[in-house]
Amino acid sequence: MPAPDLERRALQRRTIRTLVGSQSVGALGITIGIATASLLARDLSGSEELAGLAQTTQVLGAAVGSWALARLMGARGRRAGLVTGYLVGASGAGLAVVAGVVGSMSLLLVGACLLGATSSANYAARYAATDLATPLDRGRALSVVVWATTIGAVAGPNLTGPSGQLASWLDIPELTGPFALGALGMVLAAVVVGVRLRPDPLLVARAAALPEPETGPGRPAATNGAPSPRLRRDPVRVILRRQPAIAAAIAGLAAAHAVMISVMVMTPLHMEHGGTDLEVIGIVISIHVLGMYAFAPLVGIAADRLGRVAVLATGGGVLLVSLVLCARSPEGSSPQIFVGLFLLGLGWSLATVSASTMVAELAPLGAVTDVQGAADLTMGLAAALGSAASGVIVGELGFPVLAGFASLFAVGVLVAAVLAGRATASPAASLSG
Repeated sequence: MPAPDLERRALQRRTIRTLVGSQSVGALGITIGIATASLLARDLSGSEELAGLAQTTQVLGAAVGSWALARLMGARGRRAGLVTGYLVGASGAGLAVVAGVVGSMSLLLVGACLLGATSSANYAARYAATDLATPLDRGRALSVVVWATTIGAVAGPNLTGPSGQLASWLDIPELTGPFALGALGMVLAAVVVGVRLRPDPLLVARAAALPEPETGPGRPAATNGAPSPRLRRDPVRVILRRQPAIAAAIAGLAAAHAVMISVMVMTPLHMEHGGTDLEVIGIVISIHVLGMYAFAPLVGIAADRLGRVAVLATGGGVLLVSLVLCARSPEGSSPQIFVGLFLLGLGWSLATVSASTMVAELAPLGAVTDVQGAADLTMGLAAALGSAASGVIVGELGFPVLAGFASLFAVGVLVAAVLAGRATASPAASLSG
């Protein structure tokens, strides 16, 4: 094997290890408040219809943050963007604690918006894993980083009880304890990336795409370092028009995320209405997050071997099954809500890993962060729409109606898979810009 290939593989392994470490603690920071965010928002606003507003604002913050971090990474590399995202998110978690102490819903929304930057960083990390990957293992590389989120994500909601004890010790409201612990996790993730993600994988990939310096008679030095066609930074709209498979993948990504967010954020209220205590709610959220991340490596292998489109379609089907179970779940704790939330996470994983891999492999390297940022922006806006509607739907019509509403997005995942399949069947789909 040529020396450059060996060096690239070694750097890829180091990159994956670093991202696994940062995702583990970064995910702790972002998921620890999932089970309590809607409850804190309800207490501060005095309205169950507004309970989902904090999560909606966080999703919007993640959407805007994805675009902003993509621009930063396009200019300065992955490390600068990831560190910035984690630190901004930590400041948002700190503001959420202050909001609970002073009783300010407005301050909570500002904190939630900033907290969304950590989600943006977590999403961008999965793409960073593909910068140095080969076409044969790109899905697996992306999925390993997604899987790493399991460590912190599953632990996070289960720390809801202990974080309440921490809140008591700090003399702050019980529901702000998870955010205090979360801020520490985000700062640690920023340190891991800042210290370990060197050299930057995106900058290395771009350098490798430059042509060899040309010397000798008839080869002027002025051509040295000229960018290759793959390093052109065409506008995203041009790339999507030229590569309809990317547009379909983004649509599937957005629809799956909207399904997951809209149902997940209202599950704590649905269970609390039946008298379920906070610890059990945390367990259900943990099981949901387990479905989201724990099986990601298997999903990535399936995407590499069976094809991205087939896995995306399977994700849409699993999401529909999960919504049927959620619609049939009574208030409180029930087998339907446990299984339904697990399948909701698994369907999200199938759709997200496969669609994200398509985006990563089809986007031209020169504009890859722009395309990925646009994908996550679209994903976040769709989820914000679902989250905003979910609070009103549950407050006025109930949780089963919310599941029916979310099924429209699940069908959208299936439609996206069909369109992606048609686009990738075209000879032009093999081009990457």
